[in-house]
Amino acid sequence: MLLSLLALTACQPLELSGPSSTAPPPPPPAVPAGALADQLAALQIAPEDTGAHYSREDWLPDWARSGECTTRETVLRQQGRNVVVNAKCAATSGEWVSSYDGVAVTDPSKLDIDHVVPLAEVARSGPVVDGRRQRPGEWPVEQRHAYANDIEGLVAVTASSNRSKGDDDPARWLPDQNRCPYIASWLHMKNKYKLSMDQLEHDAIASVASTCPA
Repeated sequence: MLLSLLALTACQPLELSGPSSTAPPPPPPAVPAGALADQLAALQIAPEDTGAHYSREDWLPDWARSGECTTRETVLRQQGRNVVVNAKCAATSGEWVSSYDGVAVTDPSKLDIDHVVPLAEVARSGPVVDGRRQRPGEWPVEQRHAYANDIEGLVAVTASSNRSKGDDDPARWLPDQNRCPYIASWLHMKNKYKLSMDQLEHDAIASVASTCPA
């Protein structure tokens, strides 16, 4: 899902190709409730592993880099419109709509790149296999870094909405807008990495899913 890197001329800003409209991109489409129910049913329910070790540095000492571009810069390019970058691939201007609160942003420095399923939540969500709790914090370092840089689970949002979320799961925090796509992304990442969820988390997601289009 990574964008192909574009050749950059030295010291000259580059406007990336994209829709010709200057309007910010629309919010993500809703996901059918049936698909959400299937994803929810596929996840193991287990108590949160409150004893799991977590250190952000173990997962994301820094964003991964592909050529000149870091994961953060790639997300900004993917999720914005009329994005202009400099010779170092850093976005200098563009248009973004924060999916958590609907706020339009034109200054990329005002955006955080959020892990939909927070790193600390992943560390606490290891499944129980053959009676033994698996701990993602003990994944090989390459696997932890791969999760932290997985574009499928990252979203550019306002710093304020990201701070309000912290590392909460849907039982404690949900975005003001786009809740159906949010829980769809949450379920996708938990299934992709074979994680578990606790009962309160499950019930909160089921409640939102019941309001999504059939």
